[in-house]
Amino acid sequence: MLPALVLAQFGGTSLWFAINAVMPDLQQAFGWPITAVAPLTSALQFGFIIGTLVFALLAIADRFSARWVFFLCAMAGAGCTVGAWAMVEHYEALMLWRFATGFFLAGIYPVGMKIAAQWFPQGLGAALGLLVGALVLGSASAHALRALGQALPWQSLMLGVAALAALSGLIVLWLIPEPHHAHPKVTTLQWRALGTVWTDPKVRASVLGYFGHMWELYTVWVLVPLILATRLEGAALSWVAFWVLGIGAFGCMAGGWLVKRWGSAKVATVQLLISGVCCLLAPALMNASDAVFYLWLTIWGITVAGDSPQFSALTARNAPPQAVGSVLTLTNSIGFGISIVSIMLFVELTKHSHLGSLLPWLAIGPALGLIAMRPLLQEQKAR
Repeated sequence: MLPALVLAQFGGTSLWFAINAVMPDLQQAFGWPITAVAPLTSALQFGFIIGTLVFALLAIADRFSARWVFFLCAMAGAGCTVGAWAMVEHYEALMLWRFATGFFLAGIYPVGMKIAAQWFPQGLGAALGLLVGALVLGSASAHALRALGQALPWQSLMLGVAALAALSGLIVLWLIPEPHHAHPKVTTLQWRALGTVWTDPKVRASVLGYFGHMWELYTVWVLVPLILATRLEGAALSWVAFWVLGIGAFGCMAGGWLVKRWGSAKVATVQLLISGVCCLLAPALMNASDAVFYLWLTIWGITVAGDSPQFSALTARNAPPQAVGSVLTLTNSIGFGISIVSIMLFVELTKHSHLGSLLPWLAIGPALGLIAMRPLLQEQKAR
């Protein structure tokens, strides 16, 4: 079932950057400015934040079958992408379709983690390593698609992504049964359970660590093309960007393997520490030799994403069993809200500051996350 769930997660989350992959073609076809991609990306991110907030407050993934929630949201997300394809020349309509796509992604990414928590409670760190690795690879695929853009028409890419998302929903429905040992479905809203994000010391530690990680992750992903543009251009830039982002899937999977020896808290903390150091080294390494420059970005790409599944595993393990889906979804909602603030701030600052002097400030997130994770590390050492 795990390979099926990983494949479904990859297909479902491929909706995330479908427009980004074809944006150069749309700009050429309709005369849109280069800046047009930013509002479309933000529209999807805002949709995801609103969706995760609604799903969490209404306990959707805990009141109803997680499989059916995933299936329906994957179908809805695919439908939104077809709608975006049909009305792509109308920029305002495209914004609404992307917002709706983000909303339904709230029933794919965190709900996929809920399904993993149901089926793999003992090996959750390793399972989520594969699951989040699929998300990372799906997110990075936009750069590979952009590099292939001249060979594949943008219409085919959009419809292909929609078909992939629909298939992911069918995979979950057909190949992953309802777990017999699942916690009984709740019938009321889980306000007290959601409060454990702050009131339970263990949940609070992993959630705050995740928030520090989210301050850095998506902003790094947005800035990687700008960093690479200091040395590359064209298809070469896109392929290397795909490598730097996609190698994060290796970080997720390797972290899942190391969990058996180190535990989730140590794996997450070590990767968060290394990615924070990569932020601080930016002023020196931006002007380093090519070999050192690309090695730095590769290590950063591995660790900036590799800690994510372990934060989620820790949160799922310590959250109230009847509200795992809701707690994960609420955590995603707040985390992505933090990422939007970080993206908007740093993208604006790039207009006034050199990247080398700006990137170290991303280390604020990892630093605060490391402080937050100390109770879980101390507990793990005491075992």
